[in-house]
Amino acid sequence: MTVVETAQSAIESADAHSAHNYHPLPVVIAAGEGAWVTDVTGRSYVDMLAGYSSLNFGHRNARLVQAAVDQLGLVTLTSRAFHHDKFGAFTAELADLCGTDMVLPMNTGAEAVETALKTARKWGYQVKGVPAGKATIIVCGGNFHGRTISIVSFSDDPDARADFGPFTPGFVQVPYDDLDAISAAIEDTTVAVLVEPIQGESGVIVSSDGYLRGLRELCTRENVLLIADEIQSGLCRTGLTFACDHENVRPDIYVLGKALGGGIVPVSAVVASRDILGVFRPGEHGSTFGGNPLACAVGLEVVRMVRSGEFQQRARELGTVLTERLGQLPGITGYRSRGLWAGVDIAGRTGRDVCESLLQRGILAKDTHGSTIRLAPPLVITRHDLEWSLDQLAAELSAVQ
Repeated sequence: MTVVETAQSAIESADAHSAHNYHPLPVVIAAGEGAWVTDVTGRSYVDMLAGYSSLNFGHRNARLVQAAVDQLGLVTLTSRAFHHDKFGAFTAELADLCGTDMVLPMNTGAEAVETALKTARKWGYQVKGVPAGKATIIVCGGNFHGRTISIVSFSDDPDARADFGPFTPGFVQVPYDDLDAISAAIEDTTVAVLVEPIQGESGVIVSSDGYLRGLRELCTRENVLLIADEIQSGLCRTGLTFACDHENVRPDIYVLGKALGGGIVPVSAVVASRDILGVFRPGEHGSTFGGNPLACAVGLEVVRMVRSGEFQQRARELGTVLTERLGQLPGITGYRSRGLWAGVDIAGRTGRDVCESLLQRGILAKDTHGSTIRLAPPLVITRHDLEWSLDQLAAELSAVQ
């Protein structure tokens, strides 16, 4: 069987035996290192998606792989029925990175969002004094926080909602980047506002300057928790540790994931003060794999790498290159960027069509919402490889004008 036949066979097997809830590009990846991946035919590509920011530190980052390998030789799972020797250090150092007290570790981003919602409701009943069963949480239009029943209950994406009702009540949706709308929606039963500092799935929608500061002031004044979903935007992607840092805002609750696992294991967390996360008692929430030794070993190394400041600096410096080059692209109707993260709106073509053409040029990228493509390479990408990738995008857009 030729390598081409091997690739086709792998795709056919996936199509035949897995649910069709994804529509991947026709490439079968077999290896990866840094910002590059190699398919089963031996062809290499620059990864300009980085697992939706899960791979901020690159494929097979040596420090993270070593942390995982070391832990694999010791113990990988205890459940939370017992203590293990990595848990305390991981939770302490992650809490300190966020400037607060406590961590509730989970696995996936959606689990962390669900945990944050439960936390806010419980805080509302126990601390704020909202009548039982009446708590509400304000969310934003265009949001993407995951795909569980409760989360899609407050999505406005028809693909995420169709045929999944009935939906979970207790959520009030307002337009994104609209402080007046949030202010008008707050009632005595409001316990939290859930917001993405930058909306990734919507096309890297960057909120207006002052929006997060105004939101922080509003939530403080109204005794409402500010929950920041930094699953995609956090851990250096935007040029600072968290996207909220661009406005010197500290939310009441951080929701973290993706890059927290270093692209090796799923690790997510809710991080907040003792006054907030202290509402939980044994048996009220949990996860068999949440905070397992392997996850904590990798997550702890991620936290220590973030503390170096190296990756924030790389995102800022390379982000400047990215933004400058985007402003020179032909065949687009607009773009938005923050750090090493951008959404590019394509004129006259679907994002899928552009991504399929970029695949032939050695670039992996992902479309969203019709005509937009997202660019979010690993932060370890070299300037040369970033420039080359943008050259390929410019050539592709020029070729069809």
